[in-house]
Amino acid sequence: MAETTDLFRPVNQQELDLIAASGWREFPPRLPEQPIFYPVTNEDYAIQISRDWNVPYYGVGYVVRFAVDAAYLSQFPVQNVGDAQHNELWVPAEQLAEFNQHIRGHIEVTAEFRRP
Repeated sequence: MAETTDLFRPVNQQELDLIAASGWREFPPRLPEQPIFYPVTNEDYAIQISRDWNVPYYGVGYVVRFAVDAAYLSQFPVQNVGDAQHNELWVPAEQLAEFNQHIRGHIEVTAEFRRP
């Protein structure tokens, strides 16, 4: 069995619905104005984005966890975009279909946040 790495992603309701429609197996294609897919390396960062950015903008935010082949991920260097925990991968949108093929198991919801 190939070694995997757990990644996380904050998503809104629309993206979660598309993930569910895939059988919890893949992320939907990026929109034209979204040239990069940004999975993050730790749940705390995904929670922060979902709670602090997605909830005010969309009214709801979710965090999903998924496992990806570690060898495949090695082509995407970790990018730090702020504090020590703000680590993410930058996957070009045109590579998302290939990225999805390297997800092992199901994408699962680990947290949900809503406006009070």
